[in-house]
Amino acid sequence: MKAELRATALFVALGMSIPLHAADVPSSITTQDRVETHIGPLDFKDGAPSKATLGKVYDAIDFANAQRAFSDTFQGVSIHAIRKGLQSVGVKDNEAIIFSELMDAKSLWLTTNADTIYAVGALDLTKGPMVLETAPGFLGAVQDSWFGWIIDIGLPGPDRGEGGKYLIVPPGYDGPLPEGGFNIARSPTNYVMWFARSFLENHSDPKPVAETMRKFTKIYPYEPGGLGSPISEFLAGKGKFGRITPVAPAVFHEASGKVMNTVPPNDFSYFEMLDELVQQEPATSLPPELMGPIAAIGIVKGKPFAPDARMKTILTEAVAQANAMSRSLFMSPRDPDWFYYPGSNWFNPLFVAGYEFETPIPLVTKEGVKPFPPTGYRQLEARRWYFYGVTGITPAMAMRVPGIGSQYLFATLDADKNYFDGGKIYKVTLPKGIPESNFWSLTLYDNQTRSMLDTPQRYPRAGSQTYPSPAAEAAADGSTTVYLAPEQPKGVPRGNWIQTVPGKGWFAILRLYSPLEPFFAKEWQPGEIEMVRQ
Repeated sequence: MKAELRATALFVALGMSIPLHAADVPSSITTQDRVETHIGPLDFKDGAPSKATLGKVYDAIDFANAQRAFSDTFQGVSIHAIRKGLQSVGVKDNEAIIFSELMDAKSLWLTTNADTIYAVGALDLTKGPMVLETAPGFLGAVQDSWFGWIIDIGLPGPDRGEGGKYLIVPPGYDGPLPEGGFNIARSPTNYVMWFARSFLENHSDPKPVAETMRKFTKIYPYEPGGLGSPISEFLAGKGKFGRITPVAPAVFHEASGKVMNTVPPNDFSYFEMLDELVQQEPATSLPPELMGPIAAIGIVKGKPFAPDARMKTILTEAVAQANAMSRSLFMSPRDPDWFYYPGSNWFNPLFVAGYEFETPIPLVTKEGVKPFPPTGYRQLEARRWYFYGVTGITPAMAMRVPGIGSQYLFATLDADKNYFDGGKIYKVTLPKGIPESNFWSLTLYDNQTRSMLDTPQRYPRAGSQTYPSPAAEAAADGSTTVYLAPEQPKGVPRGNWIQTVPGKGWFAILRLYSPLEPFFAKEWQPGEIEMVRQ
C-alpha cells in the first residue's frame, strides 16, 4: 500500500496522469466483446471490430446516409420531377403551361386542385437574370431547385395582385441591377420554378381569366441599362445605355387534358434524379450538412454516379424503406399537435411548423402581429410529411390573416379512425356559415399517387363554384352535406356528390379560399367524414 502511495506521489510530482487499473475503467466508455443490435450481433476483440462486423456496420452507415438523402432532398427531386414533366409534353425552360379549363385527374401532380387556373414554368438563369411579368390576379410564388421559397408573386407578393415585374437573379451574379421598376429576388440555384393560380371569373368561367394570364404574363432576359436604370447613371459613366423594347407575351402550352407525370419516383431511379439535380446546380446550393449524406452515397458535383452492385442493393432497399416511412407519416400522422380541432381527424402541420418547419405561424390579433419565438429546431416529420404530398411552399400558405390567401385541412381517416374505402359510402357535413369570402371546395386524392382521384367525373371535387361541376346545395338549416361514393346516392344533387372507385383508397382536402376569422378562431368546425351505415 505504501509503495502505491509513493508511486502516486511520484506521478503527481512529475505532472503525469495516474494509470488506471482495468477494474477502474468506466464500463460506459468500453465496447463489449459481443453487441446485439437490429443489424445483427457485432463482435469486438478488446474494442477492435471483426471483419464481419465491419461489413455490417459499413452497410448500416451507407443505408443511413441513403435514408437521409431521401428524406432531406425529396422536395428538390419533386421540383426536378415537375421540370421533367413539363419537358415531357414539349415545354421548354422560359416557357410555361396553363390549364385553361382547369387541371383534371389525368395528370399526376401532388395534391393540386380543380378549382383554380394553374400556370407553371421553369426559368433558366444560367445565362443571367430573367424577368417574369405577372398578370393581374395571380396568386403564386417562385421556388428554387430545392423547393426553397424565393419570393411570392401576385396577391401575396409585392404587386398585391395588380401585376408586377419580378427580376430573378442567379447565384454568383455581380453585374448591374436596376434601381427601380422590378421586384428583385436572388436564387441560390441555376433553375427556378414559378407557380401561379388565378380564380375563375364569377366562380364559373375560366376562359376570360386564362386569356388575361396569357396576355399579361411575360418571360424574358434582363437587359442591363434598360428599364429601371436612369440615364443619369449612363451619363456619369456608371452603366450602359439600354433601350426599352416591347416584349412579347410568354409562350404558353395548353395543359388541360394532357397527361404528364410530375411525381418523384420511390425506387432506385430516385437517386438517379437526385444526381441530375446535384449536377445541374452549384455545389453550394445546399448547406454542407445536407449535402454530406448525398456525397456519402456517391452523388457528388462533377463526378459520375456509379454505385457498385453492393451499393445499388443498399440504395434500393433504403429508398423503399424511406418511402414507406414518408408514406406512413403522410397517411397516419402521429403528432397530436397537427390536428386542428381536439378529437378531430382534420389536420395541417403548417399551423405548428410554419412554412420553414421551424416556428409556428404568427398570431394576428387586433393589437397586431405576435410572432412566436424561434424554436431552434427543424420539425423534420412536418417537412417530410409536407413535401411528400404537397407542391409548393410559401409564407402565404401558412398565415392567420382573414380574407387573404387560402387554408387547407387534410383528412386521411374517417370518423372511426379507419382509412377511406373507395367502395363504401361516406358523407361529411359542413355547418352553416362556411368561413370563406371567396369560395370553398372539397377534393379527393388517390392514396398512391397523392394526385387527384381519377374517376369518370374527371374533376373529383365539390364546392361553392358552379364550374367545373355544379355548386353544392345547402340544406334548409344552412349546412352543406357532401357524399363520397362510387355511385350518386338517390336524392343527392350532383353538386353534393364526389365519385370514388371501389378498391381504391383516397383522402380529402378541404380548402377555404380567403378564409374568415371563425376558421382561425376555431368557432366553425367541419364535421368528420363518416361512413353511411346501410
